[in-house]
Amino acid sequence: MYGRALCLSADNGDINGDYGAQGYFYLDSRMLSRFELEVNGRRVEALGSSKSLSFEASFVGRHIDNRKKADHPLTVVRRRSVGDTLIETIEIRNYDTATRGCKITLRVDADFAHLFAVKGGHATDIETSKFSSDSDSITLESPDERDLALIVQTDTKPDKVEEKEFTWTSDIKPGETIQIEVSCKPKVSGVLNEKRPADSEDNPVKRHFEWFEQVPRVSSDNSAICNATAQSLTDLESLRIFSPTEPDQPVIAAGAPWFMTLFGRDSLLTAWMSMIVDPNLAAGVLQTLAKFQGKEDNPDREEQPGKIMHEVRFADAKTASLEEGDFYYGSADATPLFVMTLGELDRWGEAPEVVEKLIPAADAAINWLINYGDLDGDGYVEYDRSFANSLFNQGWKDSGDGIRFENGDIPETPIALCEIQAYTFAAFRARARLAKQQGDEDLWYDLEKRAEALRINFNRDFWLEDKGYFAVGLDKDKKPIDSVTSNMGHCLWTGIVEIDKAQKVAQKLMSEEMFTGWGIRTMSSETTGYNPTGYHTGSVWPHDTAIVAAGLMRYGFVDESLKVMNSLLDLATHFDYRLPELLGGFDRSEFGSPIPYPTSCSPQAWAAASTLMILRWILRMDPWCPEGRIWLDPVLPEGVTRLRVENIRIAGHQVTVHIHGDEVDVIGLPKHITWKRGLRTIEPREKWSILKPAGYKATTSA
Repeated sequence: MYGRALCLSADNGDINGDYGAQGYFYLDSRMLSRFELEVNGRRVEALGSSKSLSFEASFVGRHIDNRKKADHPLTVVRRRSVGDTLIETIEIRNYDTATRGCKITLRVDADFAHLFAVKGGHATDIETSKFSSDSDSITLESPDERDLALIVQTDTKPDKVEEKEFTWTSDIKPGETIQIEVSCKPKVSGVLNEKRPADSEDNPVKRHFEWFEQVPRVSSDNSAICNATAQSLTDLESLRIFSPTEPDQPVIAAGAPWFMTLFGRDSLLTAWMSMIVDPNLAAGVLQTLAKFQGKEDNPDREEQPGKIMHEVRFADAKTASLEEGDFYYGSADATPLFVMTLGELDRWGEAPEVVEKLIPAADAAINWLINYGDLDGDGYVEYDRSFANSLFNQGWKDSGDGIRFENGDIPETPIALCEIQAYTFAAFRARARLAKQQGDEDLWYDLEKRAEALRINFNRDFWLEDKGYFAVGLDKDKKPIDSVTSNMGHCLWTGIVEIDKAQKVAQKLMSEEMFTGWGIRTMSSETTGYNPTGYHTGSVWPHDTAIVAAGLMRYGFVDESLKVMNSLLDLATHFDYRLPELLGGFDRSEFGSPIPYPTSCSPQAWAAASTLMILRWILRMDPWCPEGRIWLDPVLPEGVTRLRVENIRIAGHQVTVHIHGDEVDVIGLPKHITWKRGLRTIEPREKWSILKPAGYKATTSA
């Protein structure tokens, strides 16, 4: 995969869209739904495959002939590269001592199905494509009003082209190889893309090696930490998107195959969680989202001034440029996450010029939180959809049944989710700190007071004293939505939870009804409507679990946090060290192995970033570069005695942290930054007295 193009195939390289998600996808449409190779009338037997780069793969197979022998002489090698075009080189090698006759058949087709029709299993209802052909190519065209086509062309003239099939015949001498190159070129709204992946101005090979030169290197006597981190870095590199108009501003696609596009919430959380490996990714995400920040009231796509978009799609786009995408703004959490991530980028001392330029975008986001996100003026950010087909729920659990009461009832909107208030609290504090650095004490004071008021009110209105946990939200009547969910772990992460409530929250999150041994369930197993294979009603999401682990660590629940982090590392070993987007919420003791979720993305951005979040909280690294210090207090999981992380980018320097037992060395920090052994957990804000600056005048409107 590369950019907004990806290819999914069988083990032998064949593509058959009748088998689930197989296909070559470009701009959210399946441009190739059949690409099947036969040698002498038989499918190629798969022997193995390799993928050295995210956009290249090789498939090795053999032709099984009629001889009753274990060995067969014809080997088939398929080398494929994917981008705005798909290029495949087919090699047939003859290892026999005699000349072998060979008939090669390649069948192609395209259903041009939308990505979500494929995901939902509706692509089989689509009318077959129209086609035309000449001596060396077949053109496939969409059967509907969309102007989509695919031109399949070969460099070796076939003996026959008929229907949607190429045929070559050849005699291959002993030790010889025949080679055929096939190119599949999308044509969208009359624009033909003939650019080969390796010829792209993006220079993907160069970008690939530059990425791995700059990201951290991890070594340890714990192989799971090393392998899971290495896989996460590989996955994040493959999910990066570079717009043709802004090639120096990388963003991150949410996940393959269903979400190979920019999502506000997903990209921001991934950028925050992976700050330890690449702050430039956060800078690119922030700059891009600011570029498309809401500018007007448009109910048809739920856009409002200052609001950060939810997603961009390309079904009607001609090119992969973000500017041609179709934008939808239906999320209530992307906007505070934008300000949070900007503040985090600043704390790592990276890209100060980017942070400064994005201050107006942060102020527009703060204005949205105060004047648009708070629908009824009660101080909480709520969501309510503005048209029938928009998302019913607009937090990260955005399925229609993902938010419910303990008795299973679905609440009515507007809904104020607990984690969105927590993100808003953190956004106010992040912008306040930036204001203080700029010497704007009035704005600092105003936003700190807003954060303090939100903290006090939240701990009063969302806390269920008789149950000992936070409600997942408030419904349209401000009635607490009382199901037990993982969302309250996000509240620990941001620090909005009062200290006297944190222990009960930690106990609830670690209870048998929530902790499966593989992670934290999205919803308690005791809630009516619980389903361990429900998307948000009992499944386990690694990114959600990693955030819970960070929240537990922030409040000093070290053993509990390490237990959760170890569960994710154990989980990774069952998936070749690639954490899945989500998995079934079955208890570890019941089956012994994790139960996959059927349509889970792999790789998926914030799942990949989860391992990096674990790495950061094992180090317990908390940089405050503008203040000239870094807090560091590593806690190694049981059985780990040595951990070395090189190439951590802090304030423009490459920093190494080496831990051996209780000894900690930090190498490469800039001279103006010192590190302190210890952890900034939560700040005792109940003891704070925020002093009003002289001449204070409110700078934001309620």
